[in-house]
Amino acid sequence: MGSLVASQEPLKIAEGAVGRIAIWDRGLSDDELQSLSGGRAGLAEREARYFGPQTPVGQYWRPRGMNTFVGDCMPFFHDGRFHLFYLLDRHHHGSKWHLGAHQWAHISTTDLIHWDEHPMAVPITDEKEGSICTGSTFFYDGTCYAFYAVRTPDGSPAPLYAATSADGIHFTKQPSIAKLSAPYTGDSARDPVVFREEKTGLFHMLLTTSLREPEIANRGGCLAHLVSRDLKQWEQREPFLVPGYPGEPECADYFEWHGWYYLIFSNQGVARYRMSRNPLGPWMRPRVDVFDGSKAIVMKTAAFTGDRRLGAAFLSSGEYAGQVVFREIIQHSDGSLGTKWPSEMVPSTGETRAIAPIKLSAVENLDMASLGPAPKDFLLRARVKPAPDASCFGIRFGAGDKMRDGFELRFEPRREKVGLRDANAGSWDECEDMALYNVTGLDRPFEFEMLVKGDVVDVCVDNRRTLVARLPVKETGLFAFAQNAEVEFESIEVKPLAPPQAK
Repeated sequence: MGSLVASQEPLKIAEGAVGRIAIWDRGLSDDELQSLSGGRAGLAEREARYFGPQTPVGQYWRPRGMNTFVGDCMPFFHDGRFHLFYLLDRHHHGSKWHLGAHQWAHISTTDLIHWDEHPMAVPITDEKEGSICTGSTFFYDGTCYAFYAVRTPDGSPAPLYAATSADGIHFTKQPSIAKLSAPYTGDSARDPVVFREEKTGLFHMLLTTSLREPEIANRGGCLAHLVSRDLKQWEQREPFLVPGYPGEPECADYFEWHGWYYLIFSNQGVARYRMSRNPLGPWMRPRVDVFDGSKAIVMKTAAFTGDRRLGAAFLSSGEYAGQVVFREIIQHSDGSLGTKWPSEMVPSTGETRAIAPIKLSAVENLDMASLGPAPKDFLLRARVKPAPDASCFGIRFGAGDKMRDGFELRFEPRREKVGLRDANAGSWDECEDMALYNVTGLDRPFEFEMLVKGDVVDVCVDNRRTLVARLPVKETGLFAFAQNAEVEFESIEVKPLAPPQAK
C-alpha cells in the first residue's frame, strides 16, 4: 500500500557483517524464507533469539514477537469456551503508514488456565485494508459472525463486514454489508457490536462515529444505530446514544445480566457503562461508571461458565497496545457493577512470608513501619482496620531505607479515594490517571491485594474495585504508613512471584 520513497544515500554495511545480499521482485514463500535462514534445523533456537521465549497465556500476557503487543480486546463466550479475539499490534499502531495493519488474533480457554492459540481469525488479505478494526463476535442459528470495519488509506467511508464461521475458529470474509451516511461521518465508522432484541427478533448494530453537524461543538461523538431482520440487510436509524463527551465512544459492548441491560463504551480509552431495565434504554449512569483506572484501555466483556462475566483490556504504556489485563465483573444488588481479579489468573507465587500485625498511630504526623525487603516481583495481601476519621494510610513500595523515595498505594477514607503515586509527588498532585474515586467502605475494615510484576502494579480492593498502572519500581523497600490516622494492618502476607515458564 502506498509508494516507496527512493533514497539518494548509498547503502552502507559494516565489513564482515553480512555474507550475502539479494533482492527479489516478488514475495518469498515461508518455505523459501526458512531455507534461506538455515532450514528447519535450529529453527526453535533462532526463533527464541529473535522473538523471545514463548510464555503461557495469562494475566499481563503479550504475544511472542518483536515489537508485538495486544491491542483492543474482543472477548466472546460460546458453548463453554471463552474466546479472546484481539488486535495484533506491532509498532504501537505505526504499521502501514500509521493505519495500524491490525488483524484479529485469537486464543481461547475453558478454564482460564490452559489456553489454545488459534490461526489468525480475520487477517489482512488485500493491500487496501489499512487495518482490520475492532468489532465483535455474535453467534446465531449455527453461524458465528465476526463484525468489523476496515480502515481505508484514502479516508473514504469505512465499509462494514461480517466474516462467518461454522466452528468459531476458521472465518471466511464476506462482501461488505453496510456503510454509514448522513447524519453520520462515515470515515470514522468502526467497532460494531451486534445484539438481538428477543421481544421483536430484530438485530441491532451499534457503531462508533460522530454526527456531522452536532448541536454542541466537539460533542457529537455517538453510537450510530442500524437494524436488520437477517444480519445481511441493514437499515440506518437515529443515534443510539450521544454521551456528550469530547471524542467518540469507542469499542461498545452490550449484554443482559439478571434482568439488567448494560451498555459499555470507552471514552479516551476509559471504559464506562450505562444500565437500564429495558433493552433499548433509557440509559442510567451509575455513581461509579468505570471499571478500572485510565491505564486499562477499552475494556469489553463476555460471559463465562458459572454465571460469571469477564472483562479484557490492554495495559497501556502511553502508546497504543500493550499487555492483556483480565477482570472478573461483579454485579451488586442494585445492578451496579464492580471488578476483581479472576482467581484462576493470579500469577503463581512462592513461599509465603507472614508478617506480624502492625499498628500505626499518627494523629498529628506521619508514622511508618518496615515490612522488610520485598522480592523483585511480589504479591502482598493484608487486612486493614482504620480508626474512625482516618485521613490517609497505605503501603510504600520500591523505596530505599527510611522509606526514602519509591511509590505509594494510598487509601483516603474521607475522600473515598484509592491511588498510586510517586512518593515525592506534591501534596496537591492528585495523579488522576492512577486513581479510583467513590470507593466506599475505606473507613471500615477491608482487605486488599497488591501485585508488582516488572513495571506492572495491580491492586484489588475488597474484591470489588481494581486499579492497574505502570511504575518504574527499582528498590525493594516495603513499608506500611499512616498520616493523620490510626490504623492496624493484620494478616499481612508477602509472596514472591514464580518466574514465568517457557511454553
